[in-house]
This record gives sequence, C-alpha cells and structure tokens, in this order.
Amino acid sequence: MNIRIGQGIDFHRLEKGISLWLGGINIPSEKGCLAHSDGDVLLHAICDAMLGAAGFEDIGHQFPDTDPQYKNIDSKILLKRSFDLIRDKGFSIVNIDSTVCLEKPKIAPFIPEMKSVISKILVTLPENISIKATTTEKLGFTGREEGIVAIAVVLLAN
Repeated sequence: MNIRIGQGIDFHRLEKGISLWLGGINIPSEKGCLAHSDGDVLLHAICDAMLGAAGFEDIGHQFPDTDPQYKNIDSKILLKRSFDLIRDKGFSIVNIDSTVCLEKPKIAPFIPEMKSVISKILVTLPENISIKATTTEKLGFTGREEGIVAIAVVLLAN
C-alpha cells in the first residue's frame, strides 16, 4: 500500500458585503472572503493538501486566477476536480484533519454540514474528516477580523 500525506494552507482577506463560503456552505456573516473564486479557504486548503500528497502542483497552478473560467467558481467544483486528479492516480482519502482560524462568526454549529458536503464530494465517510475552529485571541490580521486562514492535512492511500 502506498500512503502519502499532504498539507495545505489558504488565506483570504475578509470584507463586508461578500458571502462567506466555508466548507462548501454559505455561512451567515457580515463579512466574506475577497477572492477570484468564491474564496472558500477550507476547500482550497484541502485541495492543496490532496494535490501535494499525490505529487501535483498547487491549486493556483491547477486552477489559475488568471483564467477567466475560474472567476467566481464554486470551490466545490475545484475540490471535485482536485479529487478527480488524485483518484486518476489511484488514490483515495484515508482522512482529513483541518483547522479554520477566524474570530467570527463561530462556525462550530456548521461543521456537521461542512463534513457532509465534503465527504460526498470526496467519496469518504464524514467521520474521516475533522474540521476544527479556533481564534487567534484577537492577535494579528485574523484577530482584527481582517482575514481568515485554513490549514489542512490529508492522508491518501492507493
């Protein structure tokens, strides 16, 4: 059995008047991510982790923000395309561990739905996906509510 691990990280600026997409769902918030796509930092971090584990270049190389076809794209599509790439190499998801860092809104109530959405796309069980949330205790750009960060680690096997 070939086991591979990959890690991904994504950052986006938060601005008023933009929808907050996180883990494939729209979360009620006065601020959302400024991005070329829908700005879903969690899905972007998972994509990068999967792509890296399978030996591919990062999400920016696979789906460049200079390509108009990706303007405002739903990140669930990027997740599915990333998964198709790793699946074509014979890999499947063993597990995902991720952390989202933001001051507000509190996302804990939305985690089960995020896990459900992600697990369906990645053809794995929701219990194979961990999504945690933390704040930076008002420190740095996330603490000032200027941005959001997501980190993900993915274990693949074939």
